[in-house]
Amino acid sequence: MNQTYIKPYFTLLSASLFLMGCGATSLVSTPVENIDAVPLKISELTEAEKKTWGHADLIADTIPGMSVDKAYTEIIKNKSGKTVIVAVVDSGMDLEHEDLDDVLWTNKGERPNNGKDDDGNGYVDDIHGYNFLGEAYHEQLEYVRMLRLNIGDASARGKARLKLDEEYPKALQNKKQYEQIFQVVKNADAMVRKELGKDSYTKKDLSAIDAKTEEMQQSIAVLTQMFTYGDDIDTVKEELEEGITYFTEQVNYNLNKDFNGRKPVGDDPYDINDKSYGNGNPKNRVDSESHGTHVAGIIAAERNNGKGVNGVAKNVKLMSIRAVPNGDEYDKDIALAIRYAVDNGAKIINCSFGKSFSPNAEWVYNAIQYAASRDVLIVHAAGNDGDNLDNMENPNYPNDHKFADTEFANNVITVGALTSDYGSKMVANFSNYGKQNVDVFAPGDAIYSTLPNNDYDFQGGTSMAAPAVSGVAALIRSYYPQLSASQVKQIIIQSGLSSKSSVIVAGDETKATTFDKISKSGKMVNAYNALIFAEQISKGKMTLTNNTK
Repeated sequence: MNQTYIKPYFTLLSASLFLMGCGATSLVSTPVENIDAVPLKISELTEAEKKTWGHADLIADTIPGMSVDKAYTEIIKNKSGKTVIVAVVDSGMDLEHEDLDDVLWTNKGERPNNGKDDDGNGYVDDIHGYNFLGEAYHEQLEYVRMLRLNIGDASARGKARLKLDEEYPKALQNKKQYEQIFQVVKNADAMVRKELGKDSYTKKDLSAIDAKTEEMQQSIAVLTQMFTYGDDIDTVKEELEEGITYFTEQVNYNLNKDFNGRKPVGDDPYDINDKSYGNGNPKNRVDSESHGTHVAGIIAAERNNGKGVNGVAKNVKLMSIRAVPNGDEYDKDIALAIRYAVDNGAKIINCSFGKSFSPNAEWVYNAIQYAASRDVLIVHAAGNDGDNLDNMENPNYPNDHKFADTEFANNVITVGALTSDYGSKMVANFSNYGKQNVDVFAPGDAIYSTLPNNDYDFQGGTSMAAPAVSGVAALIRSYYPQLSASQVKQIIIQSGLSSKSSVIVAGDETKATTFDKISKSGKMVNAYNALIFAEQISKGKMTLTNNTK
């Protein structure tokens, strides 16, 4: 690789830990004071690195990945492990995807498409999971539903009204601005294509045009600026169209007080005892419903099959539970989804969703406690608002603390997102954070993974960081199945790479703080270290600190 590095400087833990069959292996640790003293990647990532950076090793690559490749090469090797069922509570997934079809969980007690509950678990035809949304897709945000249905207490509805009054005009204005910009770019692009006599051109081509009219000068100026947002104008136009779609859906569905997205389902979503709804097909309904497929690939896309991507974990069977619409999820769906996953054998539940209002939060809290009682780990995305979750003005649901100082369950990991840019900008500008209420950080920005129809692309969010951690948890539970969910949580938290270096949070340089102050652990998840910890804990050679406050 043609890359230049600042001279490495690392602090290794003094103790050498030994893995059976692996020889002596040392835990790695980032320096605890000055981030400028460690190697910083000062060249652009290669195309290959962009697609795999979350698996990279900080020492070898100076990229803040999770040392997944190193873990496979030096620790896992050819060791056999136990199969682990990981439930993906999300938007559904492409069950026929070439990189996922061989790693799907199958309910062996159910016969497909016979309209019967063969295994008596309360759900009909649930071969690969369950769909709690029926044929619904678009949905309101929770605070909009609260206003439409007049639910929640007066204080909560008052906050909901203020929120809607703030967000709807912004969405409407953003929609108009994106439409206007798109039209300007489209017209300028058409003029330049005609002038150059070709459909594809570069920034250099623009500068070579002899602009004889003011209109051409303006078109060149517009397109030159657009090249700062993409490698070519077609890509820029696609991104603008995506923005138009996003804000149009906000205006028409998410923030539309008159819209009822639940009507096709036919249940009462605010009655936890109304359980006869949904169906056994947890597949995404439209191509744009790609979130769950992307998350699934991060966890366990089939490794080394010569296709697309490698998931973090092998020995995994993915259970698809469709419960997250294009809007805010319902508390009932999430509570029942967690219970479904637990009752059908999942040992890890990935929850890449969240919201700021939750009128029936207790249903979900009870489900989390149920999962804890059955030794099931829940991995939850911290959220993408750039907020400090320790601030009571920034509620995030679900959570494991009920806004108290202590956790009510010991089986939930809350995950913030890292970028590949190791240094002051390694915390994703969208990621929520919090010394009390975020546990760890993991790769979550520009992550390459599976999309519907055998496609692959980049997506970013704490939604991508959570499944990375679910993958690490699956590795631990596969090779060390005797460890409990709470032990796996503490291993992941305590084995990460730590740093006290200055980082920018929420994309705001005025909010710069030290990395150890933005999560409970102050650490980046590291699969290599986690497996070493798991080995030592399983042999009684190490004890874990109970960190539930």
